[in-house]
Amino acid sequence: MKWTKFKIKTITEAEDILISTLYDIGLEGAQIEDKVPLTPLEKEQMFVDILPDGPEDDGIAYLSFFVEEKEDGALEIMGERTTREAVLEKVREELETLRQFCDIGEGSISVEETEDIDWINNWKQYFHQFYIDDILVIPSWEDVSVEDKGRMVLHIDPGTAFGTGMHETTQLCIRQLRKYIAPGARLLDVGTGSGILAILSLMFGAGHAVGTDLDPCVAEAVEQNCSANDIDPSRFEMMIGNLITEKAVQDRVGYDCYDIVVANILADVLIALTPVVVGQLKKGGIYITSGIIDDKEQVVVEAVEAAGLKVLEVNRQGEWVSVTAAK
Repeated sequence: MKWTKFKIKTITEAEDILISTLYDIGLEGAQIEDKVPLTPLEKEQMFVDILPDGPEDDGIAYLSFFVEEKEDGALEIMGERTTREAVLEKVREELETLRQFCDIGEGSISVEETEDIDWINNWKQYFHQFYIDDILVIPSWEDVSVEDKGRMVLHIDPGTAFGTGMHETTQLCIRQLRKYIAPGARLLDVGTGSGILAILSLMFGAGHAVGTDLDPCVAEAVEQNCSANDIDPSRFEMMIGNLITEKAVQDRVGYDCYDIVVANILADVLIALTPVVVGQLKKGGIYITSGIIDDKEQVVVEAVEAAGLKVLEVNRQGEWVSVTAAK
C-alpha cells in the first residue's frame, strides 16, 4: 500500500493546534519529530531501558500526515477521492488561516510518496541474530544455521513492542532468571514489551507467566512471539494496565502468588513499583530488577530494602545495574 506524506515544518508550541486543524480536514496518522525532552509521566510510562540524552530542544517541530494513495494515483480522504495538489492547497489554506492568530513558525510543506514498509519494517535491517551466552536470539526473517542446531533458540520479533534482548539490561535480567527459576515457577513480568523475559522464563522451566504493560500493542507482539516459540497461550497471560496505580490491575494480577517478579524498567519507576510488587510476591519469592543506570544503583537498593526485601545480588554490565532481592 502506498501513501503520500505531507510534512510540515513548524514550532513545538503549534503542534497541537496544527494536528487538530489538519485532522479536521481529514489528514490522519500524525507523526511528530521534535527535540522536546520527555516529561516525568512519559518516562514513567516507558517500559524500556533509559534512553540516551537527546539534543537540546530548539523549538522546531516536523509534523507528518499520511494519506492513502490508490492504484490510479488518486488520494482518499474521509472516503472521498482527491488529488495531491488539492490536499496540498487545502493544507496551505489552513496554515495561512492559523498564521493570522498564532505563530506556526516556517510552515513549509514537503510532499513525498512512501509505503507501509518504510515505517513498519525498516527497523528489521538493524536487527539480526545474536547470542546471549549460549542462547541464540533470532528474528523470523533469518534462518538457524546448521552450527546452531541443538542450541536453545529464542525467536523474537519485537515489532511495535520493545525488547529484542540486545540491551545490557535485558541480558542482566535473563541471566538472573536462568539462575533463579525453578521448575513450575510462577512469574510476573512488569513492563513486558515483546515478552522476551517471560517467554525465556517459560523456556527455562517456569510453569506460568503473567505480563503487564501500558501499551496495548504489546498484547499482539506477545501473542506472535509466543506462537513463534511454540509457547502454549494458556501459560502466558497478558494484562494491559498500570500495576503501580490501578487497583483493578493489582487485583487481577493477584497477591502472594509469584515465585519471581521481574521488572526491566527505569530506575524511577522501580522505586514506585517495588512497594507494590512486594504484595504480589510469595514469601521467599525473588525480585529481579534492571534498567538501572549505574548512578541510580543506590536509590534502587534503598527502595528495595525500604520495602522489606533482602538484597541478594547486585550485578553490572557496562554502565547498567541489576538488583536481585528476596521477600
